[in-house]
Amino acid sequence: MLIERFGNLFEFLADHPKDHARDTSFYQFIEGLTTPAFHEAQPAFEAGQEVPLSELGPIQLPYEKMGAIDSIDLFGLDELLMFSFYYRNRSRYKRVVDIGANLGLHSIVLSLCGFEVEAYEPDPDHHKKLINNLELNKITTCTVHEAAVSDKDGIMQFVRVLGNTTSSHLAGAKANPYGELEHFDVNVKEVRAIAERVDLFKIDAEGHEAVILRGISIDEWKRVDAFVEIGTPENARLVYDYFDGTEINIFSQKCGWSRADSIDDMPSSYKEGGVFISAKQVMPW
Repeated sequence: MLIERFGNLFEFLADHPKDHARDTSFYQFIEGLTTPAFHEAQPAFEAGQEVPLSELGPIQLPYEKMGAIDSIDLFGLDELLMFSFYYRNRSRYKRVVDIGANLGLHSIVLSLCGFEVEAYEPDPDHHKKLINNLELNKITTCTVHEAAVSDKDGIMQFVRVLGNTTSSHLAGAKANPYGELEHFDVNVKEVRAIAERVDLFKIDAEGHEAVILRGISIDEWKRVDAFVEIGTPENARLVYDYFDGTEINIFSQKCGWSRADSIDDMPSSYKEGGVFISAKQVMPW
C-alpha cells in the first residue's frame, strides 16, 4: 500500500508549518499524495485489518459510511496536520480533551502519542463505534463520555444530519441544516469543569465552538491550548472578538499558523483550515 511509504510523515509535516495553508503548493502536493493513498487502503479498512499510520504504527478503524462521506475522509490532510502537531508535542501536554470525537480517530492518535484523553461524543451511534474502535486499538488511557460540551451542564436537543452524520450538531448551532434530520435530547457537560482537568483541547463542535471557547475564562486560557474548527463567519467574529486585546493568541492555518492580526486572518469555515488558541507567543511546532 502507498501509505506504507509514509513512515516519517508526521515529522515531515511538522517541519513545514508555514506551508500548511490550503492554498499553498506544498499543501496541494501533499494532499495529492495522501488522499489517494488512504483511499487505496479502503479494502484493508473494510476487512478490519491494521493499517500503518506513519510514526504511530498500525491502527484499526473499521470502514463506516456516514452519509455522503465515509471514515476514509477522516484522514484528510487537515487532520494529518493536527496529528503531526500531537506527535511533535507528545512531551509538552499530558491530558487532552477530544470534543466531537466522532468514531474516535483523534482519540486513538492522541492516546498513541502518550496522552490521557477525555472523549466527548453525543451521537449514541458514533459513541458506540468510538468505544469499539478504542478497544480494537487496545487504548486504555481514554475516558469516553456520551455527551456534548457547552457552557453549562444540562440537556439540549441534538440534530442528526442523516446525509452526513459528521455534520450533526446541537440545535441552533447551524442556521439551516439540510437534508433529512433526526432530533433527540443529549446530555451536555460544562466546558469550565473540563478545562480544569486538561491542558489541550481538540474542538470540532459543528457551529457550537464560539459558545465553548467563550465558556472558558481568559485567565484559564493562559494555561490551556486548543485546536479548533471554525464553522461560520459569525463564529469567526465571535472568537476573534473574545480574544482580541487579551494575552491569548489565535494562530491561523490560513496564515501558515501565524498570529491572526485581523478578522481577515480567521478561517470562516473548515474549508480554510483551523485555528490554534494559546497564550504562547509562537505555535510550538
